[in-house]
Amino acid sequence: MAGTVHWRQLLRIAVMAMVLLAQPAAAQTDEASPAIGPETNLPLPRFVSLRASEANVRRGPSLSHRIDWVFKRRDMPLQVIAEYGHWRRVIDRDGQGGWVHYRMLSGARTVLTEGENIAMRTRPEPDAMERAILEPGVVARLEDCTPDWCELNAGGYSGWVPKANLWGVADAEIRD
Repeated sequence: MAGTVHWRQLLRIAVMAMVLLAQPAAAQTDEASPAIGPETNLPLPRFVSLRASEANVRRGPSLSHRIDWVFKRRDMPLQVIAEYGHWRRVIDRDGQGGWVHYRMLSGARTVLTEGENIAMRTRPEPDAMERAILEPGVVARLEDCTPDWCELNAGGYSGWVPKANLWGVADAEIRD
């Protein structure tokens, strides 16, 4: 019995070491050649959203790891920074995060508004007519993006917002 416990502890340590060793390699790659997730073959880091209204955030990539906290905001944008099996290491806009089961995440893109109230405009131009005003912390669906502007859907309104006021979209990202 004692040998089995010892073996399991060594296996758990080995798994965590592999996960930790894989992370710096992804961080050292340059923007020209993004890291690729070993499970999904998708780029790392990448943005996703929270599929569920609640998701446990664990200290490690398994059900046996302690729950550090619970994300409680459906559609909240998150950034995947690592993968291990069915688990994704994610961070929020504050850099806080942990391991979440992949079923709790969605590929649907959302963003979070930051800073002061932001004018949502009819066109991607600073002098275009205002369609709505978005308060800080609004979660919106991400549609198209130019180098400086993104089209969003939020609260029944659709319009363009400067990319600099959003978290959940890469600076160089263009979508159409």
